[in-house]
Amino acid sequence: MSAPASTPAAPTDLQSVWLVAEREIGSKLRSKVFVISSSILILAALASVLLGGFAAASAGDGVAVAVTSQTEAATRGVDGLDVTVADSVDDATALVRDGTVEAALVPDDSTSFGYRVLADDSAPTEVVELLSQTPPVELLDPAGATDGLLRYFVALGFGIVFLMAASTFGSTIASSVVEEKQTRIVEILISAIPVRALLAGKVVGNTVLAMAQIVALAAVASVGLSVTGQTEVLTGLGAPLVWFGVFFFFGFVLLAALFAAAGAMVSRQEDIGATTSPLTILIMAPYFLVIFFNDNPVVLSVMSYVPFSAPVAMPLRLYLGQAQWWEPLISLAVLVATCAGAIWVGARIYRNSLLRMGARVKLAEALRG
Repeated sequence: MSAPASTPAAPTDLQSVWLVAEREIGSKLRSKVFVISSSILILAALASVLLGGFAAASAGDGVAVAVTSQTEAATRGVDGLDVTVADSVDDATALVRDGTVEAALVPDDSTSFGYRVLADDSAPTEVVELLSQTPPVELLDPAGATDGLLRYFVALGFGIVFLMAASTFGSTIASSVVEEKQTRIVEILISAIPVRALLAGKVVGNTVLAMAQIVALAAVASVGLSVTGQTEVLTGLGAPLVWFGVFFFFGFVLLAALFAAAGAMVSRQEDIGATTSPLTILIMAPYFLVIFFNDNPVVLSVMSYVPFSAPVAMPLRLYLGQAQWWEPLISLAVLVATCAGAIWVGARIYRNSLLRMGARVKLAEALRG
């Protein structure tokens, strides 16, 4: 008499989580839309870094001026000028007329300077300012002094990366949950694995993909800054980039759990906006506050402790040298605690709403179960 066939052992919770995560990662990597959009994002980041670097390098070449042997001494020791020595006054004048230089310094004994400035059709304000005598300036806090335009672009870079990743992957998670409800696949899935493992697998899979994008963008930015010779900017961004990755991880997990819960509350793709709109506002409002008030230390300080804006505000403050060593630790602790609470709330809503079909589940009902 043959022995009865043994039934395969049910997967453990960790195995179930990884199976769902593999399914999420595999489906994204097989999606041409995801691959193409990710490639475009990385190439756009590389192009922006290279263009910015080359523009900064060209801007640092100085203002082109022509001088003669008599006026060359007036430009010695003056930073910001690209000096061309002409053989005569006529040659210097010709360089101005054909646009080779912006201005020319030619001898003029009738002035106290011993020279006059020639220009084509407008006064060369920048040249005059560079030639003006100014007292030396000493910065009492040079570490805290950061170029305003550079500060804005750093804030914009951190903000755009977090906003795009959170909104793109968040909406993808919500749509995936609704699709599984519509097709009734979810009923098959939860008959084989626990609901908590299904939610955790979705969060883990999308977090892995999002973090991979962040690492790729950081690598691209580092290469671009190195190629364009912006080593000082790269050195200053080192620690803030690491902190951004840490904050991004917990901030993304927080949002992923909430987006999954928002998707479970509806049964049709057409209704998904009603539940995900509040989350989108929670992402966009702090983002715009950080971007618009990047030069306001008070607003940045407050935003660096708000969980939804901390991933952008705190790394920016670290780059600007405005944060004490202990502040990112306190901010991260607040974010982790909020993340744990969001996971608990999201899991409860997800579990209580996943099998409810038809009309949108109200938030109070989803929380009560």
